[in-house]
Order: sequence, then C-alpha cells, then structure tokens
Amino acid sequence: MNSGRTVFAQLMDFLPLHEFRKCVRHCRGEHKVQSFTCFDQFLTMAFAQLTFRESLRDTETCLRAMGHKLYHSGFRGRVSRSTLADANEHRDWRIFEDFAHVLIDIARPLYAGESFGVELDHAAYVIDSTTIDLCLALFPWARFRKHKAAVKLHTLLDLRGSIPCVIRVTDGKTHDLNFLDSLVFEPGAFYIMDRGYIDFERLYRIHQSRAFFVVRSKGNLAYRRLYHRNVDKSTGLRSDHIIQLTGPLTSQYYPVPLRRVHYFDAESGNRIVVLTNHFDLDALTVAQLYKARWSIELFFKWIKHHLRIKAFFGTSPNAVKTQVWIAISVYVLVAIVKKQLGLERPLSEILQIISISLFEKVDMCHALTTFGPQNQKNESHNQLLLFK
Repeated sequence: MNSGRTVFAQLMDFLPLHEFRKCVRHCRGEHKVQSFTCFDQFLTMAFAQLTFRESLRDTETCLRAMGHKLYHSGFRGRVSRSTLADANEHRDWRIFEDFAHVLIDIARPLYAGESFGVELDHAAYVIDSTTIDLCLALFPWARFRKHKAAVKLHTLLDLRGSIPCVIRVTDGKTHDLNFLDSLVFEPGAFYIMDRGYIDFERLYRIHQSRAFFVVRSKGNLAYRRLYHRNVDKSTGLRSDHIIQLTGPLTSQYYPVPLRRVHYFDAESGNRIVVLTNHFDLDALTVAQLYKARWSIELFFKWIKHHLRIKAFFGTSPNAVKTQVWIAISVYVLVAIVKKQLGLERPLSEILQIISISLFEKVDMCHALTTFGPQNQKNESHNQLLLFK
C-alpha cells in the first residue's frame, strides 16, 4: 500500500533514476549547480504538464501552496520561477531528449503485442510532422513565414501502442523530407507516409535497406503498367498494378518496379492511391496500412490537447526543446504506468485523474481503477427537495 505517499511520488517511482543521472552526467547538466538540480527541474516541469499549468508564475504559485508536501514528493530544491527559467534557458535540452528515449525504450516492449487494426507480423511505423505556431516577436529564431514563427515535431510513431520512437524538433522551415535522412531503417519493417514524403531517391534507399514503405501517390505520377492483379471490388479495392516509373528523373532515382494499389474508402468517400515496394502483401492490407496512418494525427492532436506544448515557458530554442522533451517524457511515462498497472482506462482519463490528485496521499493504483456513481443513500431527510 502507498496510502502514506503522494500520487506524484508514486508516479515518479516508475522513472529509472539511475538512467536519468547518467543522462545528466553525459551532458554535464549539474556542473557548478548547488541547489536546484536537473531532477528538480524535471519534476517541476512534469508537474506543470500533469496539472496543465500555463506559465512559470502559475507553476510557482501552485507548488508554493503545496510547500509542506514537496519534500516527500521528491523535490529537494526550492522552486522559484526565476530559478526554473534560468534552468530551462541554460541547461542542455539533450539531457531530457536522452531521458525521453530511455523511457521510449522501456515502453515499446510493453506494447509490442498491441493490435492496431491490421493483421501484420512485421513492425509498422508512421512518419509525419506537426507544426506548433509561435509568436514571431518572442521567437525570432523560429521564423516560418513573413509574420509567423513555428517549430516542427518530426515523428516516427510505432503503430503498436502509438509510442513515438524518434522525434526531431526543428524550426518550421525544415522540410519533412530531411527527417528521412536521419532515420536508420529496420529491415522487414513497414514505413507509412503521406504524399509529402514522396522522394524516389529516398524511397529507393528504404528499399535498399530491405524495409518496406507505403506512401500515398501524387496525381501526376508518370508510369507505365507492367501487369495487373485481380481484386475484389466489393472490399473497396479498384486496382492492383505493378508499374515502372517513366519520368526522366524518377526512373533514375527508382529504377525497379513498384506496386500501385487504388482503393475507395466508403467511410470518407475518398479515393486513395498508394505505392509500395512489397509485392506479396494482400492489396486490401496495403490499403488498411495506409489508413492506419491516421493514428499519428490522433497522437499529435492528443499531445497538443493534453500536454503543454503550445504555451511555452521560455523563448529560447533550449527552453522550447526542454519543454517539448519533458512533455514527451510525461506522455510515455503515463503510457508505461498504464501498461505496468494493467489499467484499462484511456491515457486521457488517467491524466485527468492524476491531475486532480497529484498531492493526495492515496494509493495511485486504487485511485486509477476505482470508479462509479457516488453513493447517495445517506441523503439527509432534513434537506428540502426542489423537485419531487
């Protein structure tokens, strides 16, 4: 039982502290630090994420109000907005990037057996990016348009459990295709992308890595049909062709045959044409794999709605990346807790419950599993009834 410890302390028990210290030592994060450690910084920013704080002052005020409970929740340094602002500004954001990847490495095996709606023995990943708008006057280093600033989150998402495997934070001008150059492709795995990632030179590199891609085709693609396969049109399939690119450049960049699958999605009314370098998979499965790409849109929507990555506590690149990586760490930490405690609730509900009970001294597992209507049998008979 953990009834004598706060929910926040119980949640932080799931963190591998020895790995966190290794990340700090690797980046010399606590060189000449006397009081407010990197772990204090992480706890404070994690508190802000979990309770949906909007600013440094907001975070400081709420933590000061719980001052008598902070020590037993893991805090050792005094929390002030100036100290936190300095830490976010100057401490290397790569500490928290490295630690987020440690948590990701813990979470992925927990979700390895999860289904994502497609029967597939291979690993399947989605590649996409999302843009976070910023104020140009406050973030001039992140200029995106003439009167607009932004940063991009380039993400490789494992479809089993919707766990982000690789994330790159860049300025808004960085093209999505550049993210492909930083990836090491896993042989036998599927990589699912939208049409913004069509670059046949890079796609051929995936092919040479013995990995597979499923990417939406552009309408002006020049090709010739080599032969076709019969399809069951009652399933929504329209065609399944083996093609050869005929464009003057595309035929050089991708010199081997491709597979082109045409599918009509009755739910959305859209016609989807996808290209893949896998020739043995059933055509309907290929189409369903592309439809599974929607998981990454839901992931982006979820983190923007439930985590604090639209209102930043600092304006420097270091402060922004620090906040983003701690937000990702919190997301993955909650995903780990969900699996290790065997919780059936969705992540959004777990976050809502944790957010209002962080400093309650109750058993966290009990708080996250107990639910139901309140017992109203003890209603006072002296209470006047408005409606009968």
